[in-house]
Amino acid sequence: MSLAVGIRTKIQDSFANQSMMTTFGATLHELSNGIAVLKAPVAEHCQQQHGFGHAALTFGLGDSAAGYAALSVMPVEMEVLTSEMQIHLLAPAKGDYLLARGRVVKAGRRLVVVQSEVYALTEGREKQIALLTGTMIPIAQ
Repeated sequence: MSLAVGIRTKIQDSFANQSMMTTFGATLHELSNGIAVLKAPVAEHCQQQHGFGHAALTFGLGDSAAGYAALSVMPVEMEVLTSEMQIHLLAPAKGDYLLARGRVVKAGRRLVVVQSEVYALTEGREKQIALLTGTMIPIAQ
């Protein structure tokens, strides 16, 4: 199902105002009803001591992708906040880019259960590096 123009614009504006995503060099790669995909380079300023993408980059992308997926199923006057988020780091973030695919598992009036899968991209190949599961809370603006 496609997104209403108001929701799409709201999410695009919200993403543009996230200074952390700007710091990461992230882009809103894809957006549809219950789905959000973010992409960011594994830039030097976001690496840990071994040259892999830092876990903070992986978590930040996964959390934001899940949050925008949740926001995509909310009425336009609502926002969401992360209540809890668990991350399983499956492999080092070794690649040129990270791609976070967030999706809504179940949307309710009080809670939205979400999941994100984060992949490292190297020359077009994807390797899953993390799995995040969490809960978002809808709030009035």
